Amino acid sequence: MAVPIAKSLHSFTLSAFVAVAVLAGTGLGIGSYTFFYAKGWSYFTNNPAACANCHIMQTHYDAWVKSSHRAVATCNDCHTPPDLIGKYYTKADHGFWHSYAFTTGDFHEPIFMKTRSRAVVQASCRRCHGQIVEAIESPDPHRGQMDCLRCHGTVGHPM
Repeated sequence: MAVPIAKSLHSFTLSAFVAVAVLAGTGLGIGSYTFFYAKGWSYFTNNPAACANCHIMQTHYDAWVKSSHRAVATCNDCHTPPDLIGKYYTKADHGFWHSYAFTTGDFHEPIFMKTRSRAVVQASCRRCHGQIVEAIESPDPHRGQMDCLRCHGTVGHPM
């Protein structure tokens, strides 16, 4: 009686292995195709043109080209944290969710920044323009920090 159980278990294990291999291969194939089609390698660079790979970002890129920030900042300077891990974590997070949203068509138009992304941009403003912000911001801790984007949201490009 032990032989049929062992044979049945071996058959099940082999079938499970094949199913997992097919699923993994399909996922890897679709992911590789998407990465190639979407020019995924370009997102590892600091080239602002990479941000315009998505048609929905073209107007933002065009506006940045005409802005004063073009001479001093790239997309990554404002939209990712300055440290290496934070930068690539943010790029991976944005890349995944942007790919998902644009592939499924499940996104708000016009696009908008999530709370975390807005905080990253706000910190970037303060990092570059700290002396100005310090000079105009209230020393009263109960008033909180000024929101740079409230008044200057279209400086780098339209939001």
